[in-house]
Amino acid sequence: MHFPSRIRAFAAGAALLAASAIAQAQQLPNVVILATGGTIAGAGASAANSATYAAAKVPVDKLIAGLPEISKVANVKGEQTFQIASESFTNDNLLVLAKRVSALAKQSDVDGIVVTHGTDTLEETAYFLNLVVRTDKPIVVVGSMRPGTALSADGALNLFDAVNVAASKDAKGKGVLVTMNDEIQSGRDVAKAINIKTEAFKSQWGPLGMIVEGKNYWFRAPVKRHTTQSEFNIDEITALPQVDIAYGYGNVPASTVEAIGKGAKAIIHAGTGNGSVADRVVPALQKLRADGVQVIRSSRVNTGGFVLRNAEQPDDKYDWVVAHDLNPQKARILAMVALTKPLSAADLQRVFWEY
Repeated sequence: MHFPSRIRAFAAGAALLAASAIAQAQQLPNVVILATGGTIAGAGASAANSATYAAAKVPVDKLIAGLPEISKVANVKGEQTFQIASESFTNDNLLVLAKRVSALAKQSDVDGIVVTHGTDTLEETAYFLNLVVRTDKPIVVVGSMRPGTALSADGALNLFDAVNVAASKDAKGKGVLVTMNDEIQSGRDVAKAINIKTEAFKSQWGPLGMIVEGKNYWFRAPVKRHTTQSEFNIDEITALPQVDIAYGYGNVPASTVEAIGKGAKAIIHAGTGNGSVADRVVPALQKLRADGVQVIRSSRVNTGGFVLRNAEQPDDKYDWVVAHDLNPQKARILAMVALTKPLSAADLQRVFWEY
């Protein structure tokens, strides 16, 4: 005879729990995950396959469903922007992704954005977003070095950390960030330094901070211009100019530069040491500059290249630009963005100093 009262009590308790869950959800930040593919969405034939696998297989809804812990950190929604391996990323992909990030950042019901990405070109996409998306809301790019099917897979924790950072008020205004291997890196500085280990991403200036058990610990902040301080705006960019990279090495022929420079608006010379240029290549670069192609000296030195102006080459005399501390692939990203506007070599050099 007590069943009705018990049922009413159970119903009341369930309603209270539901109301509590709704109230808790309303208090949590709102984070959108834009998935683009890569290893973090990859799958191997067995758990022993950590380096041999197929990238871009797992859809974003399954990534989210496989990580229930993030529901305690943020209200998370996912969008499948692309499903590709990042070595196949194109300029058009960059534009589509950045415009979507920009649109989401303008929404009052979005507090942070996470981009899942393959690691091969992750550093390029992170830097591109850092240059063109004008928001102080946290934007976090994340990937993994092992597929989710592998033993000791790193993607789940990396993604959890990314959502944590994107949902954090203390991550606002720090530019686009990368969370890998418990570290918070600047999207401008970080680069893939090794292709096997989980600590693959490094910055020559060190990480901005660490994430330990869902808590951010900050140690430094970016000083280069980014996001809200940028003079570039993805909402005004419809296409990116052709910028190519020529690699310096022993016995390099001038024909390499000549072939790469055809049709380009700028060429990045990935030189040895301090952006050095072989004597036989100098005339080819001079001719390209005379034909209106911007010449930018970078260094092929991994995670530590720093090019000094008028050191190895008389840059003032040749009207060349130096890439400062940017590696060749990031120098290409900045040159593409900068040359969406008509800039002289002097203007372009100013951009490389500031960004």
